[in-house]
Amino acid sequence: MIIRKIRGLFNHSVALVASLIMFIPVYLVVVNSLKTKVEASSMGAGLPTTLNWQNFAVVIERGKLLTAFGNSVLYAVGATLIGTTLAALAAYVLSRNRSRFNRFIYFFIIMGIAMPTNFVTLMKVMQLTHLINTQIGIILLYSATSIPFSVFLIYAFVGTLPRELDEAAIIDGCSPIRLFFSVIYPLLTPVLITAGVLNLLGIWNEFLLPLYYLNRSAYWPMTLAVYNFFGQFESDWSLVSADILLTILPVIIVYLFAQRFILSGMTAGSVKG
Repeated sequence: MIIRKIRGLFNHSVALVASLIMFIPVYLVVVNSLKTKVEASSMGAGLPTTLNWQNFAVVIERGKLLTAFGNSVLYAVGATLIGTTLAALAAYVLSRNRSRFNRFIYFFIIMGIAMPTNFVTLMKVMQLTHLINTQIGIILLYSATSIPFSVFLIYAFVGTLPRELDEAAIIDGCSPIRLFFSVIYPLLTPVLITAGVLNLLGIWNEFLLPLYYLNRSAYWPMTLAVYNFFGQFESDWSLVSADILLTILPVIIVYLFAQRFILSGMTAGSVKG
């Protein structure tokens, strides 16, 4: 009993130290975003003498963050909906028909989680399909990159759903598409929310794909807007910090609101799978 308590105390202490280490960069960004240019020059941890809220107004105007925010929302939401839906369809078919060929296809798809992206080949594909430097092109790229992880999450969850549901729906005259979207899809809500939120956060923070395949600044998401802003105002860390804070704030809010859905979806998948 004593050993268990000591082990629990040690684990909690390690988690607390790790949390504090992760919190330090966020704290530095928050406090320096409210400082003057001179105060923020050293990126110190001290509190600002006065709260300079005008830094955020300057960043929004000069950094064109409203346009970038709209682009990020379009890319993240659009790619998440497309990628998660396609992954659910694939996971359902592969899980319900576990033949040797389908097992190969499943492992081939989830290899995308670990395999690196060949940007040269992808550039040729984007050029041939005339999708380079287009918003629909980047949405399709994000959708494709989110499918392997989503299939991995949803595959085991589908296996927990009784096949009797499929048989009953087919007897009632449901077509395969109607069977999936009317019967199976609503039952996948916990794992779909988990996959959707994780993909949304990953897409929002993605930097390389828009850097390589979006040349027009009007199409840039928040990550590229921060990169461009840093290049122009690297001498003013108060504005750079404000820009970074505005970029990460939506991600933090989404995660805080969706945290319980993520945990419930991951738990349901692990227990049932």
